[in-house]
Amino acid sequence: MDYINNYIEKNKERFLEELFGLIRIPSISSIKDHKPDMSKAAEYWKNTLLEAGADKADIYETEGNPVTYGEKIIDPALPTVLVYSHMDVMPVDPVDLWDSPPFEPEIRDGKIWARGADDDKGQGMMHAKAFELMVKTNTLPCNVKFMIEGEEEVGSPNLGKWCEQNKEMLKADVILVSDTSMIDAKTPSITTGLRGLAYWQVEVTGPNRDLHSGLFGGAVANPINVLSSMIAKMVDENGKVTIPGFYDDVMEVSAEERELLARAPFNADDYKKAIDVKELAGEKGYSPMECTGIRPSFDVCGIWGGYTGEGAKTVLPSKAFAKISSRLVPNQDHHKIADLFKEHFESIAPKSVKVEVTSLHGGQGYVCPIDIPAYQAAEKAYTNTYGKRPVPVRSGGSIPIISTFEEILGIKSVLMGFGLESDAIHSPNENYPLEQFYNGIKTIPLFYKYFAEMMK
Repeated sequence: MDYINNYIEKNKERFLEELFGLIRIPSISSIKDHKPDMSKAAEYWKNTLLEAGADKADIYETEGNPVTYGEKIIDPALPTVLVYSHMDVMPVDPVDLWDSPPFEPEIRDGKIWARGADDDKGQGMMHAKAFELMVKTNTLPCNVKFMIEGEEEVGSPNLGKWCEQNKEMLKADVILVSDTSMIDAKTPSITTGLRGLAYWQVEVTGPNRDLHSGLFGGAVANPINVLSSMIAKMVDENGKVTIPGFYDDVMEVSAEERELLARAPFNADDYKKAIDVKELAGEKGYSPMECTGIRPSFDVCGIWGGYTGEGAKTVLPSKAFAKISSRLVPNQDHHKIADLFKEHFESIAPKSVKVEVTSLHGGQGYVCPIDIPAYQAAEKAYTNTYGKRPVPVRSGGSIPIISTFEEILGIKSVLMGFGLESDAIHSPNENYPLEQFYNGIKTIPLFYKYFAEMMK
């Protein structure tokens, strides 16, 4: 498709500058001080869509952060693609581990280095530029709608309600999402499944104030010690979660599907080397790919309490805290799991402490059929760009709003991700290869072409 390559080549530097302008907005949804930045990001997206060729674009306020919506309707009788992305990003701490300022994008070694370079500003901008390309070259074959939210990284607490209120406006034939990854830069893949999520904060309280560890240590329970012991009991020696009822609704994947999943390229030694570990863990009887794709998991995301400053302070703390998440597989209800954890965790606490469990957010898992036209169009588009058929994979990650879309809007989502494992999303030194950014802009118009043809 020469017109695609020619347009990208002519405008590639401008594409980058417009992405950099978005990245420079520190739109961290989980930190209240960045609330004004969410509005700036929403306005930036509105202008981006209008300049790309949208007939209209508006900012909608929610009880939390805003949503930017835009559309171009060329013929109501034609199919409609609804593009979903998010403008918010994860916090950047610990900032001293970054090799360059997280909100000052840099190009090094053929990659964009910045928070949001991949997740999801870089991948979202691919869709805006692919849309622009189709509009400017008069090759847009169907209607397009954009929905860019500002709360994905905190569980999209208000987007479901907003979708319910705007169901008519959001009518479409498929939702197109780029917020996932490929197996590697030469092996395209389409994410056909996402794990769900349950997320809690726990607070363990012992004495009514911090105590001298010499005068009270040994006689009074230390909340950090107790919390650590309780957490250690949550997963057994075989890697199984010990919460009663946790596996009741887990659907066992058939031997045939497990065999298909095993065809995806995976090298355990390369995997370990990439993250600098000598040995992998996981549930006994399942491969690393299965542990992250078709099985649930349980992890402590943060733990704190007592004195953590420079030097020593002999304190027996009054409180200890932890943030805990569980990735769930389709058919596990995150509300049920949240209640099961709370009941179990509080039940195993010794009487020497008080335990409070607060559920922060969650979402259901999702599975996309591989026989629908949108999946097949994506498959053809990747094959055209990368020269090989993409592998269907189940991701270990979660995008809780995807299952909500299906529930409220009745629309399936196709997950055309271009990120790589090495992009370090959510971590210091997040990055995104320039090749993947431009390949995304090249592939997305092909999806539209094939999808429109299949829907005739």
